[in-house]
Amino acid sequence: MYHTTGLRKSQIVDVCAEVHAACADTGSPPWPPILGLHTAVVVTLTYLRRNRVQVELAETYGVSQSTISRAITALTPLIAAVLADCVPTADDLDENTQYIVDGTLLPCWSWADRPTLYSGKHKTTGMNVQVAATYSGHLVWVSDPIDGHRHDTHCLRVSGALPDDQPTAWIADKGYIGLNTLTPIKKPACRQLLDWEKEFNTAINRIRYVIERAIANFKTWRILHTDYRRPIHTFPQTITTVIALHFYATA
Repeated sequence: MYHTTGLRKSQIVDVCAEVHAACADTGSPPWPPILGLHTAVVVTLTYLRRNRVQVELAETYGVSQSTISRAITALTPLIAAVLADCVPTADDLDENTQYIVDGTLLPCWSWADRPTLYSGKHKTTGMNVQVAATYSGHLVWVSDPIDGHRHDTHCLRVSGALPDDQPTAWIADKGYIGLNTLTPIKKPACRQLLDWEKEFNTAINRIRYVIERAIANFKTWRILHTDYRRPIHTFPQTITTVIALHFYATA
């Protein structure tokens, strides 16, 4: 069950209980009655974890594709709401702790009416999130998504995570030069890097690899790793839900 949904059986039961309590006063439940709450939650988690085609899920559970779609549409924001307390915010970051930060693109199909989704760096469309981890590789924060055409420096600046105009010991790549973080030294146009500069860059990169590992672990939720196929206006909500699930599963 874990490899299919990203949660253990006991965690799935707890999520079902939280969703049921949140909907207790709403009258008719928002999930399709033919599935029931538990199956609807499992279907939603499976979709987010594996990014399976909805027709495949419909065939697996013996229902129509529209039923699967209704379950995912109804439960995605509900799961995010009941797990909201598990999600750290920028205010929760310890100003005395050294973090490693990086950005990553969460890909989606190319929408002709949303050119701002196109990332020149990645040569594809998607949404950008900023990620912070400790030196041990523990993921501690993920930002809200921003359209993919924005540069990492802008995304980190507007996230509110990095103190303004205050030098920090945060480590980042060259894309964050100018944000008072520790970054590798960029090669000047007029000369090659000196030996001590190369050694400094090597030392920085030996630390930075852990953020790449943390991002890879985060993207085991394949809805964030492969093209998002649902309507684009639902993508930010889906990202928010997966962030909540990731922190809940790893708490």
